[in-house]
Amino acid sequence: MSTLRDLAEEHTHLRPADIDHLHRIAGDWQLLSDLSFADLLLWVPVDAEGTFLCVAQVRPTTAPTAYQDDQVGRIIGGSEVAHLGVAYSQGRIWREGDPVWYGDVPARHEAIPVRLRTADGEAGEVIAVVGRDTNLSTARTPSQLELNYLTTADDLAQMIADGTFPPPRHPGETTSAPRVGDGLVRLDAGGKVTYASPNAQSAYRRLGYASHLVGEDLAALHRRLAGDPLDGTEAANGILAALRGEAPPRREIDARGATMLTRALPLMPAGVPIGALVLVRDITEVRRRDRALITKDATIREIHHRVKNNLQTVAALLRLQARRVAMPEARVALEESVRRVASIALVHETLSMSSDEAVEFDGIVDRVASAATEVAATEVSVGMRRRGSFGVLPAEIATSLVMVLNELLLNAVEHGFPPADEPDDSPAPPTTGVVPAAVAEVDPSARPEVVVSAHRFRKMLHVSVTDNGRGLPPEFDAERGSRLGLQIVRALVTGELRGTIELRAGAKGGTEALLVVPLARNAPDGRSQG
Repeated sequence: MSTLRDLAEEHTHLRPADIDHLHRIAGDWQLLSDLSFADLLLWVPVDAEGTFLCVAQVRPTTAPTAYQDDQVGRIIGGSEVAHLGVAYSQGRIWREGDPVWYGDVPARHEAIPVRLRTADGEAGEVIAVVGRDTNLSTARTPSQLELNYLTTADDLAQMIADGTFPPPRHPGETTSAPRVGDGLVRLDAGGKVTYASPNAQSAYRRLGYASHLVGEDLAALHRRLAGDPLDGTEAANGILAALRGEAPPRREIDARGATMLTRALPLMPAGVPIGALVLVRDITEVRRRDRALITKDATIREIHHRVKNNLQTVAALLRLQARRVAMPEARVALEESVRRVASIALVHETLSMSSDEAVEFDGIVDRVASAATEVAATEVSVGMRRRGSFGVLPAEIATSLVMVLNELLLNAVEHGFPPADEPDDSPAPPTTGVVPAAVAEVDPSARPEVVVSAHRFRKMLHVSVTDNGRGLPPEFDAERGSRLGLQIVRALVTGELRGTIELRAGAKGGTEALLVVPLARNAPDGRSQG
């Protein structure tokens, strides 16, 4: 289904500012629909013959809908849109006429002209019409709550016709919550409560106010109830701003261990301030869960920090042990273990500074690559380069992948570029690296370089580690290799990462390692995770 903007741009000559205003209405009109107990349909004129197109629709949560089928995209004309034509051409709310039938559902038509005020604050031309259609199949004598809802709805409808509703949205506000059913308080021009819904009364009772709200000065009440004087003053100032015709941002009030969210809207039909509408919502449990999550996140970050410290301690102990070992082979093995532990510690260090269990992996790769050139047992100066981006990776992928890349990078530096005094026809020194050096001719003019490339495609991460060194020996078999580094890489890629790896000769010489890692994990029941 096309969006409001798509439909308006395709079928009308509305300006971008007009369409933006219609978007603001559609973003805030659930309030009017619930207060009206009616469906709202946004109609825009298509031509001079009186044809209208429906570009948006909202159904009430407080009453049955008048339309079982979606009306968006419907184009109508003739006598069926006579009420829309009157509201559009005369610029007034249309409420005349007998009920109409949609199938076996009787409905009452109303039409509200939509204006966008000019830059100097004057009422502009009518740009669209809001159809307010009420299902009459359950009509009965309205209660006090319903009468207050309908009265407030009429005031807001007039403000749409005046171009003063909806108010501008404040930065950071993405929804219109709280809603009508959460709690509604109506104030007169002096700020006194003239009506409070049962849910609103209950919300204030949780804050510690047990008396009836009717007759209370709500701004003064907020000052008295708030546990923090500053919060109470801000909440009270929001009420006073709404009474002056402004639209203040939403405020929260904390008292007696409870939290209430408030939204104050001015009521000024025909430009005359007559009071304010205050929507309230008890969000005590929501804030309690938020605080629990914040505490949990802080605990997880602290755990990662301590794991990082412990791993660094282990690396330091292995490093001390390596200095005391006389056997060269044992010293090399301990030093390689130090590098592996350090690479895992790097992931936990990043997670300790993150708000979730995911890391920006590019920075980790850059640090691991830099360390590989510094600690590798080679006299050749090798350049490191990264192409593409790994993006954000979950911790369970990042921890294994950093070890794999650490092994591949060290191998590329140490075995792809042997010391200058080593004969080209001799095998590489025995180490625990992944790929043994090859007997091959190296272009002396080529700058030694290792390139790490990454890109994502269809929920798969494709990674390559390529060097322009000596390449693979003819007898090399990745599946049967017995070196520890190769075993670590194979085990991590096929086991923990559930991916594939291929080691092959590069297209222009050197060696290329290709990894494909799925980014979406499968749960034990077969469902996708990630």
